[in-house]
Amino acid sequence: RFLDSLTPFVWRKHLDFAAIEDAHNMRLAIRAHKGLGGAFCLEGHNVKLGRGGIREIEFFTQTRQLIAGGRDPDLRVRGTVEGLARLAEKGWVPQEAADTLTENYRFHRELEHRVQMLRDAQTHLLPNSAAEFDRLAAFMGRETGELRDEIAERVATVDDLIEGFFRQEAPGGDAAEEVPEAAFDEEVIARWHGYPALRSERAQQIFERLRPEILARLARAANPDEALLAFDGFLRGLPAGVQVFALFEANPQLIDLLVDIVGTAPSLAQYLSRNAGVFDAVIAGDFFAPWPGRAALETALVERLEAEPDYERALDLARRWHKEWHFRVGVHHLRGLVDAACAGTQYADLAGAVIGALWPRVVAQFATRHGVPPGRGAAVIGMGSLGAGRLHARSDLDLIVIYDAGDAEGSDGARPLSVRPYYARLTQALITALTAPMAEGRLYEVDMRLRPSGNQGPVATSWPSFRSYQADEAWTWEHLALTRARVIAGDAGLADDFEAFRTALIADKAARGPVLRAVADMRARVAGAKPPEGAWDVKLGRGRLLELELVAQAGNLLVGHGARDPVSGLRGAVASGWLDAAGGTALEAAFGLCSTLQMVARLFGDGPLDPDRIGKAGAAFVLRETGEESLEMLAHRLDRTCDEAACVIDAALGAGEGG
Repeated sequence: RFLDSLTPFVWRKHLDFAAIEDAHNMRLAIRAHKGLGGAFCLEGHNVKLGRGGIREIEFFTQTRQLIAGGRDPDLRVRGTVEGLARLAEKGWVPQEAADTLTENYRFHRELEHRVQMLRDAQTHLLPNSAAEFDRLAAFMGRETGELRDEIAERVATVDDLIEGFFRQEAPGGDAAEEVPEAAFDEEVIARWHGYPALRSERAQQIFERLRPEILARLARAANPDEALLAFDGFLRGLPAGVQVFALFEANPQLIDLLVDIVGTAPSLAQYLSRNAGVFDAVIAGDFFAPWPGRAALETALVERLEAEPDYERALDLARRWHKEWHFRVGVHHLRGLVDAACAGTQYADLAGAVIGALWPRVVAQFATRHGVPPGRGAAVIGMGSLGAGRLHARSDLDLIVIYDAGDAEGSDGARPLSVRPYYARLTQALITALTAPMAEGRLYEVDMRLRPSGNQGPVATSWPSFRSYQADEAWTWEHLALTRARVIAGDAGLADDFEAFRTALIADKAARGPVLRAVADMRARVAGAKPPEGAWDVKLGRGRLLELELVAQAGNLLVGHGARDPVSGLRGAVASGWLDAAGGTALEAAFGLCSTLQMVARLFGDGPLDPDRIGKAGAAFVLRETGEESLEMLAHRLDRTCDEAACVIDAALGAGEGG
C-alpha cells in the first residue's frame, strides 16, 4: 500500500521531459562527488559509476521510464534489461539503441563481477597494474590487449549514445539568427518574463534556449504579428513552464504545431495554455494514425479505467484521455487531414466512447451503496446531434435515460432505493460524471430537455412509460426528435428493444399532414424565439442549420426508415415525394456549407464565425475548407445558398405556413 501511495509522485500523469535535465545533473554530481570527471583512463576506471558504465545505462533507462511511465503502466518495470526491452517495444527507444545498451550492460555487469571475484571485495574499479589486468583478461577468456580494446570501445559506445540523449541541443541550431527580435513588437516580448510560466530560474533557462527557434517559426507564419500575439496569449495563460518547455526542447516538432495553432486558431492556443498536457499525445506515436473508430476508442478507455481502482481518479483519467483525443480531432481538421464532415463524425465517436466506457463504472460505483440496477437496467440514449453522429468541437450532449425494472420494486443494496428514485439518482450520477468540474476539467455539458415531459418530467423514464407516451401522447415534434435517437450505452437487450420500437414508431407516424404542420409550427417558433447573430450565423435564420435539420428529420419520418443523419433525411424527403430532386439538391448544398462553417467556427470560438477576428491564417483555413477564393465570395455564396434553401422550404411547407 505504501508503494501504491507513491505512484502518482513517481509516475507523472503527463510526459516528464524535465526528468532528462534532472537526471543529467545527477550524473554530473555523481562524477564530481566520486572524482570521476576528466579524460577516460582505463586503469582504475569505475565500471559502475564511471563514464559509459552501469549507472549511466540505468539512468538512461530509468529516465526514459519516468518520462512516459505515467501514461503507460507497461513501462513500470524494475529491471534495466526488461525496461530497455519495453521502451523499445513501445517506440520510446530505437531498437538498435536498446540492443546496444542491453548487450553492453550485460558485459559491464560480468566485468564488475569478475573484478570483485578476483579481489574478493566489493569493488567496481578496474586494475591499476599490468599483472592484475593480465589476470582479469584470463578470467574473461581474452587476451589482455583484446580486453583493453574491447572495454575502451564499449565505454565510448555507451558514452556517445547516452551523451546524445542527455546533452540535447537547442532546437533549430542557428535558424533564428536571421530573425532579430526587433522584427517583432518588443513590448510583447519584454513582458514574457513576468508571466507565471517564467517565474522560476529553470523555466527561464529552458525558454531562453527555445526562444530563438520560437521567434524564427513565428516569423514564418502567415501573419507574424498576429501569431506573436496569439503565442503571447498562450504563454500568458500557462500556469507553469518547466514541464512544457522541456517537452518542446525534447520534441521540436511540437513548436511547429504550436505555431500552426496560434497562427490559425488563437482560441485553441488559449485552451492549450490551460491544457498543455494534450501535447503528450502528439509524440505518443499514433497521433497521426488513421482514426480507430468508436469501438476501439471505447475499449482503450475501458482498459485505462480498469487500471485505476479509485473512482474520482478514474473520472479525472477519463478527462485527460478525452482531452487528448478531442485535441487530436481539432489538429487533424486544422491541418487538413480530415474535412469538416469527418471531424464531426470523430467528435461523435469520441463522445459515444466516453459514455460507453463510463456508464458501467458509474453503475458499479452507484451499486456499492444502493445495489445492482433492478430488472434489466437502463439504456443511455443519445438525441440530437449526438444521435445523428455529428458533433462539433464545443457540442453539448442531448441525452435521455430509459430503464426497465420489470417486476422489481427496488434495489437490494446496503441503502436500498425504490425503482424510480434509484434510476433518477443513477442518472444524476452519470450527469455528474460527465459534467462535474474536476482537476482535469469537465467532459461535456449535458442537456436532458428532450426526455418525455421535458424539464418537468423525471430524469429517467421507465420503458413501459416511454412506449406509452410516444405511442399515445407525444407531439409530432417529439417523433421528429426520435428520428435521431441512438442507444449509446446500457443493457443490450433493452437497446435492441428500443431500436425496434423506434423504427416501428417512425414507420407508423409517417402521415404527411401532421408532420408538415409540426415542421411549419416549429420553424415559426424558432424564427420568433431568437434572431440570428449576423450574416455569418449558420445555425439560426432562414435556410440555415436549424431549419435544414427540421426538414431532414421530417424526411426521415416521412420515408419511414431508421436513418438518423441529416443528409439521409434530406434524401428521404425527396424519396417520399415531398421535395423534388432540385429542391433536395439545394438543401443538401446549404446543409454542407452551413455545417462546414459551423465546424470551423467552433474551432475558433463559441459564436458564429467573425472574419474580423480570425486573422490571415484563420481565413486561409476557412477558404480551404469551403473551396472559395475570398471571404467576400464566401459571404455571397452563403447568402445565396441559404436564400435558395429557404425558398425551397417555403414552397414545401406552403406559402401560408412557411413564414
